[in-house]
Amino acid sequence: QVTVVESGGGLVQAGGSLRLSCAASGRTFSTLTMGWFRQAPGKEREFVADIKWIGSTYYADSVKGRFTISRDNTKNTVYLQMISLKPEDTAVYYCAAGPGLLGTPVAASRYSYWGQGTQVTVSS
Repeated sequence: QVTVVESGGGLVQAGGSLRLSCAASGRTFSTLTMGWFRQAPGKEREFVADIKWIGSTYYADSVKGRFTISRDNTKNTVYLQMISLKPEDTAVYYCAAGPGLLGTPVAASRYSYWGQGTQVTVSS
């Protein structure tokens, strides 16, 4: 069993920055592929970015160049650095974990463990 906990959400003005963190425990972190997804009101959950257990990353086109995903295996944590935020980035952001997953991107259905989500609100 893996426990996933997100933090770092909040309210920010358009053009601002925010960093989300996601801590995972219960399994050797370095073997986990970690993904970020988001869901806006009235919309389906969508992929944002992922970082594989081997270190490679993949981004949705809508965030490429603005968001950066990284991981610190010594802290069992993955980060999502978001800059140049837009009102359309407003959503609940979810972190997901799955052992040994590969894909471009890794589909949401393949992740076994999910966090409770953290709200990101970008005001115009």
